[in-house]
Amino acid sequence: MLSLNKTKSREELAAWLGDHDGLLSWKMDGLTIVLTYSGGELVKAVTRGNGITGEVITPNAKVFKNVPLRIAYKGDLVLRGEAVIRYSDFEKINASIPEADAKYKNPRNLCSGSVRQLDSSVTAKRSVYLYAFALISMSEPVVPDASDSTALTGGFRYRHEQLDYLAELGFDVVERSLVNSGNVADHVESFSKKIATNDFPSDGLVLIYDDIAYGQSLGRTAKFPRDGIAFKWADEEAETTLLEIEWSPSRTGLINPVAIFEPVELEGTTVSRASVHNVSIVEELALGIGDRIKVYKANMIIPQISENLTKSGTCAPPAACPVCGGATRVHDENGVRTLYCENPGCAAKKLGLFTHMAARDAMNIDGLSEATIEKLIDAGLIRTMPDFYKLHEHASEISNLEGFKEKSRDNLLAAIENSRHTTLARLIYSIGIANIGLANAKNIARYVQDDASRIPSLTADELTTIDGIGDVLAASFTEFFASEENRAMYEEMLKELDIAKDTAPASGGLSGKVFVITGSVEHFGNRNELKDYIEARGGKVTGSVTAKTSYLINNDITSSSSKNKTAKELGIPIITEDDFLKLAEEG
Repeated sequence: MLSLNKTKSREELAAWLGDHDGLLSWKMDGLTIVLTYSGGELVKAVTRGNGITGEVITPNAKVFKNVPLRIAYKGDLVLRGEAVIRYSDFEKINASIPEADAKYKNPRNLCSGSVRQLDSSVTAKRSVYLYAFALISMSEPVVPDASDSTALTGGFRYRHEQLDYLAELGFDVVERSLVNSGNVADHVESFSKKIATNDFPSDGLVLIYDDIAYGQSLGRTAKFPRDGIAFKWADEEAETTLLEIEWSPSRTGLINPVAIFEPVELEGTTVSRASVHNVSIVEELALGIGDRIKVYKANMIIPQISENLTKSGTCAPPAACPVCGGATRVHDENGVRTLYCENPGCAAKKLGLFTHMAARDAMNIDGLSEATIEKLIDAGLIRTMPDFYKLHEHASEISNLEGFKEKSRDNLLAAIENSRHTTLARLIYSIGIANIGLANAKNIARYVQDDASRIPSLTADELTTIDGIGDVLAASFTEFFASEENRAMYEEMLKELDIAKDTAPASGGLSGKVFVITGSVEHFGNRNELKDYIEARGGKVTGSVTAKTSYLINNDITSSSSKNKTAKELGIPIITEDDFLKLAEEG
């Protein structure tokens, strides 16, 4: 199952079609599934995988919302379809997740994870739909009188006939239009107008030759089949006026610039804000209040500034933090200029830090939202992290806060109480040391063998002997504990918590091996799931390929990506997920 070549030009689509008719349909943004029927029964379902080898997910496909388990055709039949989760269902699922827990980022990732669930009852609750887009093979033709029918799947001459037949069998088939070079641009425009109201995710269109024999006669290149092409939407731009640069502090003290401009319509929605990311980009765009700018939605989703037509360059970074009024400073790291608040007591830092602390991978205080944390800060009930574990002393005051009643107060206090039982890795991660993620926190906890008392006194030399910890991370760690205030906070947290040894094995089948993951994954819901799998078996995961890397995991082993090139230069083996799973099993 090869990927299609791509274009953003309607003119190229017309030129590609030439004198032939084509079938234009949605390029749905989900997970491609191959279904096999025999004797009228669904007998097998497989994911696309790496295009050659997929993952069997038959029990899960049987609980998709609209996949027929039985069809009228009694021979052997194979088809391809796209599994998707609709936007409306995605929003319902996210709405059911507690505020303190991480929400799903998009329907595609949720669908990918749902399709691969080990328990099909979980898949059934996720409302996965499948839309058929290709008939692959049939053991007996349904058009036996067609000439040369043995060379054509089902005896059909045209793609649209195949999809019509799948619809007759009870499959939901992708929306499609029969087009030619003269009207393909008009049909593309018609599809584009439906994007804003579509309830399913898509990332473009697919155009394929309707004449099956002609398309098959063209063969394929090393990368792409020649009988089809994908159309990606060109980014829609709008011109507007810059009204303000809002500087937004985070828990680390980083102050991010956000452009506020006169509202414009883009891709069917009203847009008035766009992240500018850092001071360097503000300067490169020479932004100034009142400038005429062009904005677009990257991948039709994320608002960005593409161009500044005026370039007045009057937007300088503020000298004072917009939240606390403390002094700011521009940091220059590798040529990238970023703005930071220097005040350790900044309220924005506190809000960000406490929200981070409550997250699922940190102290996991179920149901503790940013809005609730803000109320607790404003009421003076929390100033440091240990204050959360003294909130039971202020039960009556919490009840008086807006939106709190006895039940919600008791639920909050119970969640805080439950979070007392944790691991050292979670504690290290939760206290907000710059650049120290959960994986690094786990490695540090293993290094000290879960002896929490050793953490504040670890030296840079000790830290750099730990896999994944270099000079920069070691400096962040030691700088954090050089602060008397931070050391006192940490010691106070230890008094409040019940630190258990991490159940993850210190060694395992992957012990001593260092992995880098790149590209898309197929056997796991996302790269974080694969990372957790590796760490649970004693392995390490880092972000960059170095001489210390044992394996680079990339399902596209022939890719010309920078990680692949570095791995080849260093002689690091590049393996697929299937290779990795064999390695993990062998231990």
